[in-house]
Amino acid sequence: MVNLKSMREIGLMRRAGLAVWQAHQIAAQMVRPGVTTVEIDDAIADHFAQLGAEPLFKNYPNSIRNKPAFPAVCCMSVNEAVVHGIPTNKPLVEGDILSLDTGCRLNGWCGDAAFTYPVGAISPQVQRLLDATHGVLKLSIELMNSKSYWSAIAREMATYIGDHGFSTVECFVGHGIGREMHEEPQVPNFASRSLRGSGDFRIEPGLVIAVEPMVNMGTKRVKMLADTWTQVTADGKPSAHFEHTVAITSDGPVLLTVAPTPAEMENMAV
Repeated sequence: MVNLKSMREIGLMRRAGLAVWQAHQIAAQMVRPGVTTVEIDDAIADHFAQLGAEPLFKNYPNSIRNKPAFPAVCCMSVNEAVVHGIPTNKPLVEGDILSLDTGCRLNGWCGDAAFTYPVGAISPQVQRLLDATHGVLKLSIELMNSKSYWSAIAREMATYIGDHGFSTVECFVGHGIGREMHEEPQVPNFASRSLRGSGDFRIEPGLVIAVEPMVNMGTKRVKMLADTWTQVTADGKPSAHFEHTVAITSDGPVLLTVAPTPAEMENMAV
């Protein structure tokens, strides 16, 4: 059952979204050759601690029984890693890409966002992958202005990625978000029989979802590493991941994990 949010509640979620946006600004300043993903994770952990925000990923339970919980504040997925990568002390190198996913709960409400960062200069083909993945996220948000059901948006998202010569990861999807990081509904980036049926949902005011396309350069198939968290492409080719927390209002979609408006900047300065 989809739990629609009031405008007051969406306003509270925006505060968590701003905290996540700030975390990504910290990452953007740090990502470069020679820096480790552990160093970036530590900086974002400090940021959340200073705000009194609860990291959503730290100690998240493993879906596999008796396997360890997630050990970090951020998922740090490098190159062929699709999602759920664990930070390491291995330095980033020129030409890498880093998909960084993080979220927090602030004053009882959650925000969640991901961004794929180039490490120095990257190849034109990998840049096209990043552009297409970011582009399909932007497309989905634009379509929320005109489509009534998510299935129509998901279908166009998959077509967009296919037209660019890439593949949409289908074993991981976006999600509703609110007081918990993962709420109903599931938010796939592709059309399916279940989405055309009972899994579909209306695009209506009060809906708040985390939309997060993951796109692979080659096959859509993924496999899990021995750490029981990191998911990598089955063919070893690069993958990209972008995500925003999006609220539907009577005026259309509003991104909760983007830069502050001038009015918000004034309030943050007070």
